[in-house]
Amino acid sequence: MSTYVSITLCIFGTVHLSAVIHSATVKQDTGVVSASVGDNVTLRCFYDSQVAMHFSWYRQTLGGRPELMSTIYKYDQPSKVFHWLEKNPRFSVHREQGMNHLHIADIHLSDSATYFCGSSHSNMLEFGEGVFLSVEESRLQEIIQGPASETIQPGGSVTFNCTVNTGTCDRKRSVYWFRHGSRHGIIHTHGDQCTRVSTPGVPSQGCVYHLQRTNLSASDGGTYYCAVASCGEILFGNGSKLLITDNEDQKLRILVWLSIIRAGILFFFLAVCLLMYINKRK
Repeated sequence: MSTYVSITLCIFGTVHLSAVIHSATVKQDTGVVSASVGDNVTLRCFYDSQVAMHFSWYRQTLGGRPELMSTIYKYDQPSKVFHWLEKNPRFSVHREQGMNHLHIADIHLSDSATYFCGSSHSNMLEFGEGVFLSVEESRLQEIIQGPASETIQPGGSVTFNCTVNTGTCDRKRSVYWFRHGSRHGIIHTHGDQCTRVSTPGVPSQGCVYHLQRTNLSASDGGTYYCAVASCGEILFGNGSKLLITDNEDQKLRILVWLSIIRAGILFFFLAVCLLMYINKRK
Protein backbone atom coordinates (compact mmCIF):
# COMPACT_ATOMS: atom_id res chain seq x y z
CA MET A 1 0.00 0.00 0.00
CA SER A 2 2.81 2.46 0.82
CA THR A 3 4.28 1.97 -2.65
CA TYR A 4 0.93 2.63 -4.29
CA VAL A 5 0.40 5.78 -2.24
CA SER A 6 3.86 7.17 -3.00
CA ILE A 7 3.31 6.62 -6.73
CA THR A 8 -0.05 8.31 -6.49
CA LEU A 9 1.47 11.28 -4.75
CA CYS A 10 4.14 11.67 -7.40
CA ILE A 11 1.74 11.60 -10.31
CA PHE A 12 -1.08 13.34 -8.52
CA GLY A 13 -0.64 16.73 -10.14
CA THR A 14 -0.46 15.51 -13.72
CA VAL A 15 -3.23 12.98 -13.35
CA HIS A 16 -5.48 15.56 -11.73
CA LEU A 17 -4.97 18.04 -14.54
CA SER A 18 -5.55 15.32 -17.12
CA ALA A 19 -8.79 14.28 -15.39
CA VAL A 20 -10.08 17.83 -15.31
CA ILE A 21 -9.42 18.38 -19.01
CA HIS A 22 -10.18 15.00 -20.54
CA SER A 23 -12.62 13.26 -18.20
CA ALA A 24 -16.00 14.10 -16.73
CA THR A 25 -16.65 10.72 -15.15
CA VAL A 26 -16.02 12.09 -11.65
CA LYS A 27 -18.11 15.03 -10.52
CA GLN A 28 -17.80 16.49 -7.05
CA ASP A 29 -18.58 19.64 -5.12
CA THR A 30 -16.28 22.40 -6.33
CA GLY A 31 -15.25 25.88 -5.29
CA VAL A 32 -15.21 26.76 -1.60
CA VAL A 33 -17.34 25.26 1.15
CA SER A 34 -17.37 27.36 4.33
CA ALA A 35 -18.00 25.90 7.78
CA SER A 36 -17.47 26.81 11.41
CA VAL A 37 -15.71 24.80 14.08
CA GLY A 38 -18.06 22.11 15.36
CA ASP A 39 -20.21 21.93 12.21
CA ASN A 40 -20.95 18.80 10.19
CA VAL A 41 -20.28 18.83 6.45
CA THR A 42 -20.83 16.37 3.61
CA LEU A 43 -18.66 16.67 0.49
CA ARG A 44 -20.46 15.04 -2.41
CA CYS A 45 -18.91 12.98 -5.20
CA PHE A 46 -20.68 11.35 -8.15
CA TYR A 47 -19.32 9.13 -10.92
CA ASP A 48 -20.96 7.72 -14.02
CA SER A 49 -18.32 5.22 -15.08
CA GLN A 50 -19.37 1.57 -15.18
CA VAL A 51 -15.80 0.31 -15.37
CA ALA A 52 -14.39 2.12 -12.31
CA MET A 53 -13.21 -0.37 -9.69
CA HIS A 54 -11.63 1.72 -6.91
CA PHE A 55 -13.01 4.87 -5.29
CA SER A 56 -10.95 7.19 -3.13
CA TRP A 57 -10.73 10.48 -1.27
CA TYR A 58 -7.59 12.58 -0.90
CA ARG A 59 -6.99 15.82 0.91
CA GLN A 60 -4.24 18.36 0.46
CA THR A 61 -3.55 21.08 3.01
CA LEU A 62 -2.07 24.38 1.87
CA GLY A 63 1.59 23.77 1.09
CA GLY A 64 1.29 20.06 1.87
CA ARG A 65 1.23 16.85 -0.12
CA PRO A 66 -1.93 14.93 -1.03
CA GLU A 67 -2.97 12.51 1.70
CA LEU A 68 -4.91 9.33 1.00
CA MET A 69 -7.94 9.25 3.29
CA SER A 70 -10.02 6.43 1.90
CA THR A 71 -9.98 3.89 -0.89
CA ILE A 72 -12.40 1.09 -1.44
CA TYR A 73 -12.83 -1.66 -4.00
CA LYS A 74 -16.11 -1.76 -5.90
CA TYR A 75 -17.05 -5.19 -4.57
CA ASP A 76 -15.92 -4.66 -0.98
CA GLN A 77 -18.52 -4.94 1.76
CA PRO A 78 -20.06 -1.56 2.67
CA SER A 79 -19.00 -2.14 6.29
CA LYS A 80 -15.31 -2.26 5.34
CA VAL A 81 -13.48 0.83 6.62
CA PHE A 82 -10.12 2.12 5.37
CA HIS A 83 -7.51 2.24 8.16
CA TRP A 84 -7.13 6.05 7.92
CA LEU A 85 -10.85 6.42 8.69
CA GLU A 86 -10.52 4.06 11.64
CA LYS A 87 -7.90 6.37 13.14
CA ASN A 88 -10.03 9.43 12.36
CA PRO A 89 -13.62 8.47 13.25
CA ARG A 90 -14.91 12.00 12.59
CA PHE A 91 -14.57 11.15 8.89
CA SER A 92 -16.80 8.61 7.16
CA VAL A 93 -17.64 7.62 3.60
CA HIS A 94 -21.13 6.96 2.33
CA ARG A 95 -20.99 4.93 -0.89
CA GLU A 96 -23.81 3.74 -3.09
CA GLN A 97 -24.13 3.09 -6.81
CA GLY A 98 -22.90 6.21 -8.59
CA MET A 99 -21.82 8.13 -5.49
CA ASN A 100 -19.05 8.27 -2.93
CA HIS A 101 -19.69 11.03 -0.38
CA LEU A 102 -17.32 12.12 2.39
CA HIS A 103 -18.88 13.17 5.70
CA ILE A 104 -16.93 15.19 8.29
CA ALA A 105 -18.38 15.57 11.79
CA ASP A 106 -17.41 18.08 14.47
CA ILE A 107 -15.15 20.02 12.14
CA HIS A 108 -11.76 21.24 13.43
CA LEU A 109 -9.65 24.13 12.18
CA SER A 110 -7.09 21.59 10.97
CA ASP A 111 -9.67 20.21 8.51
CA SER A 112 -9.16 23.21 6.21
CA ALA A 113 -7.86 21.67 2.98
CA THR A 114 -8.68 20.83 -0.62
CA TYR A 115 -10.52 17.50 -0.93
CA PHE A 116 -10.36 15.42 -4.09
CA CYS A 117 -12.62 12.55 -5.04
CA GLY A 118 -11.12 9.95 -7.35
CA SER A 119 -11.86 6.73 -9.16
CA SER A 120 -9.62 4.32 -11.02
CA HIS A 121 -9.78 1.53 -13.56
CA SER A 122 -7.27 -0.14 -15.89
CA ASN A 123 -4.38 1.64 -14.12
CA MET A 124 -6.00 4.98 -14.96
CA LEU A 125 -6.65 7.36 -12.03
CA GLU A 126 -9.22 10.15 -12.47
CA PHE A 127 -10.05 12.97 -10.09
CA GLY A 128 -12.71 15.59 -9.66
CA GLU A 129 -11.76 19.26 -9.68
CA GLY A 130 -11.48 19.38 -5.90
CA VAL A 131 -13.30 21.43 -3.29
CA PHE A 132 -11.69 23.66 -0.69
CA LEU A 133 -13.12 23.39 2.82
CA SER A 134 -12.68 26.69 4.65
CA VAL A 135 -13.07 26.30 8.41
CA GLU A 136 -13.58 29.38 10.55
CA GLU A 137 -13.63 29.74 14.30
CA SER A 138 -17.11 29.96 15.72
CA ARG A 139 -17.33 33.15 17.69
CA LEU A 140 -20.50 34.30 19.40
CA GLN A 141 -22.56 31.21 18.77
CA GLU A 142 -25.91 32.47 20.01
CA ILE A 143 -27.80 34.69 22.40
CA ILE A 144 -30.64 33.33 24.52
CA GLN A 145 -32.86 36.04 25.95
CA GLY A 146 -35.65 35.55 28.45
CA PRO A 147 -38.32 35.63 29.54
CA ALA A 148 -40.12 35.97 26.20
CA SER A 149 -42.88 38.06 27.82
CA GLU A 150 -43.94 39.33 31.22
CA THR A 151 -47.13 40.99 32.49
CA ILE A 152 -46.46 43.16 35.53
CA GLN A 153 -48.63 45.51 37.60
CA PRO A 154 -47.56 49.15 38.11
CA GLY A 155 -45.03 49.49 40.89
CA GLY A 156 -43.74 45.95 40.36
CA SER A 157 -40.34 44.76 39.12
CA VAL A 158 -38.95 42.44 36.46
CA THR A 159 -35.57 40.90 35.60
CA PHE A 160 -34.54 40.12 32.03
CA ASN A 161 -31.74 37.66 31.26
CA CYS A 162 -29.30 37.58 28.35
CA THR A 163 -27.23 34.38 28.03
CA VAL A 164 -24.25 34.51 25.67
CA ASN A 165 -22.72 31.21 24.49
CA THR A 166 -19.28 32.40 23.50
CA GLY A 167 -18.02 29.56 21.29
CA THR A 168 -14.27 29.87 20.76
CA CYS A 169 -14.32 33.64 21.33
CA ASP A 170 -13.79 34.54 24.95
CA ARG A 171 -12.49 38.08 24.60
CA LYS A 172 -13.79 41.16 26.34
CA ARG A 173 -17.32 42.01 25.23
CA SER A 174 -19.79 44.85 25.59
CA VAL A 175 -23.43 44.17 26.41
CA TYR A 176 -26.15 46.75 25.84
CA TRP A 177 -29.86 46.85 26.64
CA PHE A 178 -32.37 49.00 24.80
CA ARG A 179 -36.14 49.24 24.47
CA HIS A 180 -37.80 49.30 21.08
CA GLY A 181 -39.31 52.69 20.38
CA SER A 182 -37.55 54.39 23.30
CA ARG A 183 -36.11 57.83 22.61
CA HIS A 184 -33.42 57.26 25.20
CA GLY A 185 -31.55 54.72 23.04
CA ILE A 186 -29.33 52.49 25.19
CA ILE A 187 -30.86 52.17 28.66
CA HIS A 188 -28.13 50.08 30.29
CA THR A 189 -24.55 48.96 29.61
CA HIS A 190 -22.78 46.04 31.29
CA GLY A 191 -19.12 45.85 32.16
CA ASP A 192 -17.13 42.67 31.62
CA GLN A 193 -18.61 40.94 34.67
CA CYS A 194 -21.20 38.23 34.25
CA THR A 195 -22.53 35.05 35.83
CA ARG A 196 -20.83 31.98 34.36
CA VAL A 197 -23.11 29.07 33.50
CA SER A 198 -22.83 25.75 31.67
CA THR A 199 -25.30 25.09 28.86
CA PRO A 200 -26.15 21.46 27.92
CA GLY A 201 -24.71 20.59 24.49
CA VAL A 202 -22.39 23.62 24.43
CA PRO A 203 -18.70 22.84 25.14
CA SER A 204 -17.80 26.33 26.33
CA GLN A 205 -19.22 28.20 29.31
CA GLY A 206 -21.84 30.86 28.79
CA CYS A 207 -22.25 34.27 30.39
CA VAL A 208 -25.54 35.54 31.80
CA TYR A 209 -26.24 39.27 32.02
CA HIS A 210 -29.23 40.65 33.94
CA LEU A 211 -31.32 43.77 33.52
CA GLN A 212 -33.55 44.59 36.48
CA ARG A 213 -36.33 47.19 36.26
CA THR A 214 -38.15 48.28 39.40
CA ASN A 215 -41.10 50.52 40.27
CA LEU A 216 -42.56 49.99 36.82
CA SER A 217 -45.10 52.30 35.24
CA ALA A 218 -47.12 52.21 32.02
CA SER A 219 -44.34 54.08 30.21
CA ASP A 220 -41.93 51.17 30.85
CA GLY A 221 -43.92 48.79 28.66
CA GLY A 222 -42.42 47.59 25.38
CA THR A 223 -39.96 45.06 23.98
CA TYR A 224 -36.48 44.96 25.50
CA TYR A 225 -33.45 43.70 23.57
CA CYS A 226 -29.89 42.83 24.57
CA ALA A 227 -27.06 43.36 22.10
CA VAL A 228 -23.59 41.83 22.47
CA ALA A 229 -20.52 43.19 20.71
CA SER A 230 -17.36 41.07 20.69
CA CYS A 231 -14.79 39.58 18.30
CA GLY A 232 -15.92 41.85 15.47
CA GLU A 233 -19.56 40.77 15.69
CA ILE A 234 -22.75 42.25 17.08
CA LEU A 235 -25.56 39.84 17.92
CA PHE A 236 -29.07 40.63 19.15
CA GLY A 237 -31.45 38.68 21.36
CA ASN A 238 -34.99 37.84 20.27
CA GLY A 239 -36.50 40.39 22.62
CA SER A 240 -38.54 40.28 25.85
CA LYS A 241 -42.00 41.86 25.78
CA LEU A 242 -43.10 43.73 28.92
CA LEU A 243 -46.78 44.53 29.42
CA ILE A 244 -47.85 46.81 32.27
CA THR A 245 -51.43 46.36 33.48
CA ASP A 246 -53.12 47.36 36.76
CA ASN A 247 -56.08 45.83 38.58
CA GLU A 248 -58.48 48.53 37.39
CA ASP A 249 -57.67 47.73 33.76
CA GLN A 250 -58.18 44.04 34.41
CA LYS A 251 -61.52 44.67 36.13
CA LEU A 252 -62.64 46.88 33.24
CA ARG A 253 -61.71 44.18 30.71
CA ILE A 254 -63.61 41.57 32.73
CA LEU A 255 -66.71 43.79 32.88
CA VAL A 256 -66.54 44.40 29.13
CA TRP A 257 -66.31 40.68 28.40
CA LEU A 258 -69.16 39.91 30.81
CA SER A 259 -71.29 42.51 29.07
CA ILE A 260 -70.51 40.98 25.68
CA ILE A 261 -71.33 37.48 26.92
CA ARG A 262 -74.56 38.65 28.56
CA ALA A 263 -75.65 40.44 25.37
CA GLY A 264 -74.89 37.27 23.37
CA ILE A 265 -76.98 35.09 25.69
CA LEU A 266 -79.85 37.57 25.59
CA PHE A 267 -79.74 37.68 21.78
CA PHE A 268 -79.76 33.87 21.68
CA PHE A 269 -82.89 33.61 23.85
CA LEU A 270 -84.63 36.32 21.86
CA ALA A 271 -83.90 34.44 18.64
CA VAL A 272 -85.23 31.18 20.15
CA CYS A 273 -88.41 32.91 21.35
CA LEU A 274 -88.91 34.50 17.94
CA LEU A 275 -88.58 31.14 16.18
CA MET A 276 -91.08 29.55 18.59
CA TYR A 277 -93.57 32.38 18.01
CA ILE A 278 -93.25 32.05 14.24
CA ASN A 279 -93.83 28.29 14.41
CA LYS A 280 -97.00 28.73 16.48
CA ARG A 281 -98.45 31.20 13.98
CA LYS A 282 -98.11 28.68 11.16
